[in-house]
Amino acid sequence: MSSVSPANNRVLSGMRPTGRLHLGHYHGVLKNWADLQHTHECFFFVADLHALTTHYEDPRGIPDSAYEMVIDWLAAGVNPGSATLFVQSWVPQHAELHLLLSMISPLGWLERVPSFKDQQEQLKDRDLATYGFLGYPLLMSADILIYRAGLVPVGEDQVPHLEVTRELARRFNHIYGREPGFAERAEQAIAKMGKKNARLYREQRRRFQEQGEAEALDVARALLDSQQNISLGDRERLFGYLEGGGRIILPEPQPLLTQASKMPGLDGRKMSKSYANTIALRDKPADVEQKIRTMPTDPARVRRTDPGEPENCPVWQLHQIYSDDSTQAWVQEGCRSAGIGCIDCKRPVIESVLAEIKPFQERAAEYESDPALVRNVLNEGTQAAREEAEETMDEVRRAMGLVYR
Repeated sequence: MSSVSPANNRVLSGMRPTGRLHLGHYHGVLKNWADLQHTHECFFFVADLHALTTHYEDPRGIPDSAYEMVIDWLAAGVNPGSATLFVQSWVPQHAELHLLLSMISPLGWLERVPSFKDQQEQLKDRDLATYGFLGYPLLMSADILIYRAGLVPVGEDQVPHLEVTRELARRFNHIYGREPGFAERAEQAIAKMGKKNARLYREQRRRFQEQGEAEALDVARALLDSQQNISLGDRERLFGYLEGGGRIILPEPQPLLTQASKMPGLDGRKMSKSYANTIALRDKPADVEQKIRTMPTDPARVRRTDPGEPENCPVWQLHQIYSDDSTQAWVQEGCRSAGIGCIDCKRPVIESVLAEIKPFQERAAEYESDPALVRNVLNEGTQAAREEAEETMDEVRRAMGLVYR
């Protein structure tokens, strides 16, 4: 009853508006988004409501940070012609579904979210004794479920967070999936498939329900996935009807596992604004060169003539990302023999980083010079997102008895 259609390749992902992005964001998220948009139906959003869960006391910088962030999305190759880009708060259905999900969510589910206590510990300087902070997993779930996304890009450590969304979808479908007149509406949906496909669907349904043939279930699912003349709501209704259950109002999303970013910061730790060790996508070339030239190196190399060990040097981590095998071999030999100095070692990295960010900066300049372009992208994407979200909310309201005659 709660499985997601195998062909539901809709992807949902978002980022809090933190302003200009850095190479860690590019290698950890944006490169993946740019690839996914060519193979999946992608919805990428500015999670401005999520920003309020921890920074509600001073929201003034959110709009500017959002625009700056989206400029970097576009500069990194995320294409509004291939993906839907929008702002979370501009789609009021997110807040509505969040509220409705809160009506059925046990408190214990929220309190056991892995990051709840961790973030409370890390952000001791903030007053996080709010429902917004406790309930942010519900808002995250609403973000995903309202678009009936089949896939959510997450790292392995984030899979438990997605399980809350899956449990909520399962609970919602269990409580509300048996809509009044479910069988009649399912039969009406079958009729929309055309005589040949309707007959095939009914035959496969009978074979599965009467004889338990798993192959028949697969055939029927594939048939539903290929239908172009039925709505998403009817499709999910027929998935439930096929298996003998109720309608799948909110499909359970699946994790789309992504590799953690291997982009180190200038000090060897993870690249993060909180560590002040970043290279921004729009840093000026002179600033990039200065940042890399002043990076710490192997502390054993006090003098130019002292041999070093690349494994003890943050610059080596950048070589592993940006340098080819011959350059890496040159670094290994030159560092250990003191044949090259640290400035010599850093030069290929400087050149590679500058070459990588140059096209970003050229594309970003177009949007910086005409801010209306960014607003138009978000306005158009938000309109498309609202239409998808409203279709889901229409189903949700009906299921919960909130449609008045």
